[in-house]
Amino acid sequence: EEEFRAEVEERLINEEYKIWKKNTPFLYDLVITHALEWPSLTVQWLPDRTEPAGKDHSVQKMVLGTHTSDNEPNYLMLAQVQLPLDDAEADARHYDDDHADIGGFGAASGKVQIVQQINHDGEVNRARYMPQNSFIIATKTVSAEVYVFDYSKHPSKPPLDGACNPDLRLKGHNSEGYGLSWSIFKEGHLLSGSDDAQICLWDITANGKNKTLDAYQIFKFHDGVVEDVAWHLRHEYLFGSVGDDHHLLIWDMRSPAPTKPVQSVVAHQGEVNCLAFNPFNEWVVATGSTDKTVKLFDLRKIDTSLHTFDCHKEEVFQVGWSPKNETILASCCLGRRLMVWDLSRIDQEQTPEDAEDGPPELLFIQAKSLTSPGTRVRTGCLQALLKTTSFRYGRWRR
Repeated sequence: EEEFRAEVEERLINEEYKIWKKNTPFLYDLVITHALEWPSLTVQWLPDRTEPAGKDHSVQKMVLGTHTSDNEPNYLMLAQVQLPLDDAEADARHYDDDHADIGGFGAASGKVQIVQQINHDGEVNRARYMPQNSFIIATKTVSAEVYVFDYSKHPSKPPLDGACNPDLRLKGHNSEGYGLSWSIFKEGHLLSGSDDAQICLWDITANGKNKTLDAYQIFKFHDGVVEDVAWHLRHEYLFGSVGDDHHLLIWDMRSPAPTKPVQSVVAHQGEVNCLAFNPFNEWVVATGSTDKTVKLFDLRKIDTSLHTFDCHKEEVFQVGWSPKNETILASCCLGRRLMVWDLSRIDQEQTPEDAEDGPPELLFIQAKSLTSPGTRVRTGCLQALLKTTSFRYGRWRR
């Protein structure tokens, strides 16, 4: 019976995906799809961007990882993406409606190519580049260690012996996890949260012995798994953490007792899976939870949430702010939906017709990515089909 249910769900997912794909020319300015050999639990754009002379596209890289099965090797991967320039013509005739391998709307010059694979012990739970030097990438592993790679020092094709040789192994955790955050203020300062209820802090500029480095500070206050950690984006001494104990904690490295949080609140009715500080407003932080909600908090009055977004039908695993607009927030959930919110629309008046589509702050829904039934989506790239999409905010809500 369970097998039959899974088969029905997978068929439904495939049908929904086909419907979504047929409608992409009406929903997006740009869609580029690329079939990955294995699912990736993580994705992050690298900051460098080039515009080849005489071409109608720019070139940018992104960080990916593999999540393989059985005894298949895993890799930290770099993908090169060709993105059409803003003035390049979008032609729906270039859209590949029948194949999921590569295609898209407005993607005549769009292309995704894996350009580097680095051997990795087990799947890559999360990968993040260091802001001060984007060649440096930290990864959360299925073991207790955090790896650091300088991808400029590794070949584009991995050694055939399958050996994993990170440039640095960071020690301090007792189990795996997903939380990972580099400081934008202090080069080499890396936070990590794991299932062992601990937060570890390293300074990778310190000299490690035999390519290993112990955490120089460990924070233990959560009662259970630390799901996510994040440095504050305006104050170099502050960071936040969330966990299975339903709490949001704010830490201050200047505190007389820095291993104890300066603020603590029961943020949700379920496990808190993610947090993100607003890059423009120093007081605002967003959280997402297993209770299917996203919440906003003001650090000046953290005891009560500012607002609750409750349109998700499944557990929320990632939240992120627009780097260009203070009021734009995105969240994604286990139900293969990414929702884009506009805080400036909260409490706006609606017609009954508009209200049927959701609250005024719900700007856009990216629905039904193709992913396997039962897959626990943690971050970024949701499945073995990588999508790059672009849309204009004004198109969606009146």
